[in-house]
Amino acid sequence: MSKIATNIRHLRSLKKLTQDELSSALEINRSRLGAYEEARSEPPIEMLIRISDYFHIAIDALVKGDLRKTNPNALMKIGKNRLLFPVMVDKDNNEQIEVVTVKASAGYLTGYGDPDYMEKMPLMKLPFQVTGKHRAFPIKGDSMLPVKPGSYVIGKYIEGVSDMRGGSTYVILTKDEGIVYKRIFKKGNELELHSDNKDYQPYKVQAEDILEVWEFVCCLQLSDKKEEEVNMESVMKMLRSMQVEIERIRK
Repeated sequence: MSKIATNIRHLRSLKKLTQDELSSALEINRSRLGAYEEARSEPPIEMLIRISDYFHIAIDALVKGDLRKTNPNALMKIGKNRLLFPVMVDKDNNEQIEVVTVKASAGYLTGYGDPDYMEKMPLMKLPFQVTGKHRAFPIKGDSMLPVKPGSYVIGKYIEGVSDMRGGSTYVILTKDEGIVYKRIFKKGNELELHSDNKDYQPYKVQAEDILEVWEFVCCLQLSDKKEEEVNMESVMKMLRSMQVEIERIRK
């Protein structure tokens, strides 16, 4: 069965709708909806737009992704024209964090909205509970010392510039710069990006050029590794040591 067929059935089930109820909402007959759900026919673009608007799910996610792998609560909060996919969970429904590796970060600007691209990302957990959509990004260069090159910053997704707090740090994705981690100050319709390393001068970007915003949550400081040596094994080793320290504090 095609992904679009599976996804329509899954979304209908999440909303506890019958075929009659959904077909009525989409202004089509029940047999046509049944054909879509059973993969006997594919929805035309006009119908995909209608389904996308109704469920508030981006068309890319409807067509390319497997929405059964997502957290349904987070899924229903995604805006009409925004793709944040997928919110990955394990078998116990615990949220997992996608890791944008150093190698993958080069293609993030073109792949961030592609479910197939994101599904190939390694996954990890933190030794404490997180809520909301999180992602780990590699840090290059020394502009945000004491965060060292080769470290990973874990950010929580926020809807946009209006939710940003001046003076706090964020991972942002811009049309021209790609992924950057900076301390942000809002200046009207502009953002002023500051480095904590004062050897670097601040610069400005237009709010409309911001594609994604991730609010700083924590940093995995892999200080004993060179940037080119950092890999998922290093990250998992750090996580295990963090868990040991947490258990020690509890005791």
